[in-house]
Amino acid sequence: MSPSHRINPAELSPPTGFSHAVVATGSHLVFLAGQTALDQDGKVVGATLPEQFTTALTNLLTALHAAGGAPADLARVTVYATDVADYRSNAAELGRIWRRLAGRDYPAMAVIGVARLWDEQAMVEIDGVAVLP
Repeated sequence: MSPSHRINPAELSPPTGFSHAVVATGSHLVFLAGQTALDQDGKVVGATLPEQFTTALTNLLTALHAAGGAPADLARVTVYATDVADYRSNAAELGRIWRRLAGRDYPAMAVIGVARLWDEQAMVEIDGVAVLP
């Protein structure tokens, strides 16, 4: 059972791919560093946003698993994108990638447009907070 509860009030616009609020009831917080599309050699991989998103999310989930967590434990995720218009145009595919890798227990999320990321070739970075029992 997940140590958090998703809340989506009827008074707010129906969420798509995120939850409006997450109430954390677990006892251990895991703060996940921003992950980009770096491979094990520290090189950015993927020529498209969906390719980079897949690797960045996989990296985030790898760190989460190493800390003893699972995707449903994610309470908060922030996505930093260098091209929000590109992110929006790929939203359906990014949603499919998220569901394939992380399921449908959506955390509270935000997508923030940034001028660039640490690695100049990176198009997306994902960080988060998880709550473990």
